[in-house]
Amino acid sequence: QVQLIESGGGLVQAGGSLRLSCAASGRTFSRHYMGWFRQAPGKEREFVAVISATSRTIQYVDSAKGRFTISRDNAKNTVYLQMNSLKSEDTAVYYCAADDDLFAMTLKGSADYWGQGTQVTVSS
Repeated sequence: QVQLIESGGGLVQAGGSLRLSCAASGRTFSRHYMGWFRQAPGKEREFVAVISATSRTIQYVDSAKGRFTISRDNAKNTVYLQMNSLKSEDTAVYYCAADDDLFAMTLKGSADYWGQGTQVTVSS
């Protein structure tokens, strides 16, 4: 069982930066793929980024490449999403997720464990 708690969301101007954190409980954190998803008003939830247990595999949605960086600290049971050059279209609720299946997260948008979400609002 893994419990996930996100933090770090807020209001930022376009071009600014935010760093989201996701603190996980549970002994199996270091074994899971960890990902970030987001859901904007009126839109479906979409995959943003994923990182493997060893950090060797990292994938991003095209719109995040070059602007967002996902990382993890297994000693702290925490995964991060550094978001730079934010745009108004990045406004969404951001969710942390954990799963053992990379393709479930990246292709199906599903995960075994989810956080409660943190709001990111980018003003233009």
